[in-house]
Amino acid sequence: MYAVIETGGKQYRVEPGQTVVVEKLGGDQGDKVEFDRVLLVSSGDGADVKVGTPVVGGAKVTGAIVEHGLGDKLIVFKFRRRKNYVRRNGHRQEYTAVKIDGIVA
Repeated sequence: MYAVIETGGKQYRVEPGQTVVVEKLGGDQGDKVEFDRVLLVSSGDGADVKVGTPVVGGAKVTGAIVEHGLGDKLIVFKFRRRKNYVRRNGHRQEYTAVKIDGIVA
């Protein structure tokens, strides 16, 4: 069984037991989280697929927060040739790792 959820403006395909890295969520390590924006639920073999318009009614995905962290550093570099303009900046995006416990359709 798998589902497609939406969180942080992105969509993720999740299965029970999987650990997924999403945009930072509030809560401490070990806290339970619930995703109610479920866009699709499937039994896994393709026989029973429920597609939402835009969400599947009554469906939810539960999980637990494994960790919070920072992603890899990205370098943002801007320049204009011959104009003596150079800007260098770094960015590390915050994330939350969530272990998926179950899918209720």
